Amino acid sequence: MSGPNLVGSRGRKGPHVIVLGNEKGGSGKSTTAVHLALALAQSGIRLAVADLDHRQQSTARYFENRRNWAERMGIELSSVPVTVLGDGSTGALDTLVRADLDAVVIDTPGRDSEIGRAAIARADTLITPINDSFIDFDLLGQVDPETYKVVRPSFYAELVWKARQERAKLDGGQVDWIVVRNRLSTLEARNRRRVGTALEELSKRIGFRVAPGFSERVIYRELFPRGLTLLDMEHLEASVSHVAARAELRELIAALQLPLAPADSGETEPSREAAA
Repeated sequence: MSGPNLVGSRGRKGPHVIVLGNEKGGSGKSTTAVHLALALAQSGIRLAVADLDHRQQSTARYFENRRNWAERMGIELSSVPVTVLGDGSTGALDTLVRADLDAVVIDTPGRDSEIGRAAIARADTLITPINDSFIDFDLLGQVDPETYKVVRPSFYAELVWKARQERAKLDGGQVDWIVVRNRLSTLEARNRRRVGTALEELSKRIGFRVAPGFSERVIYRELFPRGLTLLDMEHLEASVSHVAARAELRELIAALQLPLAPADSGETEPSREAAA
């Protein structure tokens, strides 16, 4: 499978900074980061990846598994350079987001951290994956237990609001915030509706967009040890689930509306088309 056809143009000097941010683990940040980075790379986008969780290093480990599997099987797999940074590395982060690249994909720790907050303040696009439940929704806002109406924004929404203010002070830029609904279940229709309604209500109050993410599929858990992705179909035993998951990836990338184009694409007018 070839990468999606991403077109557009960057609105400032330096790479388009894409940050995966969520202070709750298990939301699919690393899976999303790796798939997005490789999809961009296969589209001709020049990019690098930064893993800011210097302890767990899930994204860095994913790419390490990918290199090891390729060597073991004697096959070629696309890759991108990965840098691991921790708290106290803000200077290195600034160097990375000013590099001569089209994009930088940054995976932040699943906890509050100095470097994670610094990354959000430098983001052009902030992607917050959440599992489709009110447990994860609580990261963004609190709801009334009877009506499920949003009562108030929560701590992470406040953190992003402050980071957006800092970004505006840094260079006058804006952060396009997208909340991605991962692990959608086809069985819990009532819960899906309630979470969806609450997200729509909260999005209007604090300014984010909502995008569909990855459903609950075994395939995502099986890919990590080999470092494979849904873009590596020729190295997988394709099934109906694989095809459906690949369609989810395309839909997600299209919903992100990233203003990117390969450096030699000749694009001169901004476009919001993606993932043909």
